[in-house]
Amino acid sequence: MNTRQRLVLIGNGMAGVRLLEELLKRAPQTFDITVIGAEPRGSYNRILLSPVLAGEKTVDDIITHPPEWYVSQGVHLLSGERVTHIDRAARRLKTAAGLDIEYDRLVLATGSLPFVPPIEGRDRPGVICFRDVDDVQAMLEAARVHRRAVVIGGGVLGLEAACALRLRGMEVTVVHRAAWLMERQLDPQAALLLQRSLEDRGIDFRLNADTAAIEGTERVRALRFADGDRLETDLVVMSVGITPNAALAREAGLNCERGVVVDDTLLTSDPTIHALGECVQHRGICYGLVAPLYEQAVVLAQQLLGTDLGVRYDGSLLATKLKVTGIDVFSAGRHDGGELCEDIIYRDTRHGIYRRLVVENGRLVGGVLYGNTADSAWYLDLIQQSAPLGALREHLVFGRELAEAA
Repeated sequence: MNTRQRLVLIGNGMAGVRLLEELLKRAPQTFDITVIGAEPRGSYNRILLSPVLAGEKTVDDIITHPPEWYVSQGVHLLSGERVTHIDRAARRLKTAAGLDIEYDRLVLATGSLPFVPPIEGRDRPGVICFRDVDDVQAMLEAARVHRRAVVIGGGVLGLEAACALRLRGMEVTVVHRAAWLMERQLDPQAALLLQRSLEDRGIDFRLNADTAAIEGTERVRALRFADGDRLETDLVVMSVGITPNAALAREAGLNCERGVVVDDTLLTSDPTIHALGECVQHRGICYGLVAPLYEQAVVLAQQLLGTDLGVRYDGSLLATKLKVTGIDVFSAGRHDGGELCEDIIYRDTRHGIYRRLVVENGRLVGGVLYGNTADSAWYLDLIQQSAPLGALREHLVFGRELAEAA
């Protein structure tokens, strides 16, 4: 007789699979596990989609957990399937294919959806979001037959898409509403250095640009801006952010705000349902980076297994790297500082190096690195430790080797 609890995981992305790994590593016989994934494949490394688009990797290269892995681990995988309803009272799920699945414990890892601004013409053929393998394949097909591309959004993913499409031979323009690129991660000085490097690669930019409409009949043909100017294009890639995919949780009556609200144990408002990853909202914050998702997975595994009920998820320090070959950019913590903070700035114009470190009360609280990010892990560790810098302070901006030697 099978006495194992039935654990159902909705979502087969990076957060959900990391949870699976933690559970199987710690106690592989505790749960009878079913995984339901909307995409018709195993799990893959989503942050490597940009190298696939650029031609530096293939889809097979970024598959981390093929269907055979689930079989070898005794996990039942339902790929290409979508949950349509959660009956919390009966602890049952219904899927689009008509399956009826019971659970004892349920984990939501439904991820996020690309945010599409309400621009006229956003539904025209040739307008693509950049979120999954299918999006990459659609862009590759467009690059084979078309010449001009516009990327709306000058954040990390938008810039990675722009560089990849340029490598595919397209003429690329990045359209961004803010005054500088990656405005949430970089200061204006670092952003300007980044923009110049990308311009050297043949990418054009329109900053402070407000898109009013996407024009075309059978296919997108141009962008029209709020000032009346037009930019002709054959492809529009939307990359203006993400929004938590909380629709299923909301329909089930769980407490949701921007995302599925969870406490420090990753528990939702239902005592049998946990959630993690980009779909959740923890202490008012929704995370869209991989590191916080992995940290959540470690905590949730211990909570589900009951091995350490005292462990808690306290939130994550945000750190960002741009994944473009030959361009090194890193940002972490409170890089924008504040009136009580001190900025320590280092510039090496000849070698294209820029560092801005933010210190508060003798502690490193944030930083931006451009051109040389070799010490990014060390700076991140100092931010996380939040320990007094002491003698390190005087030479901190010159990097770990010089600072520690001094």
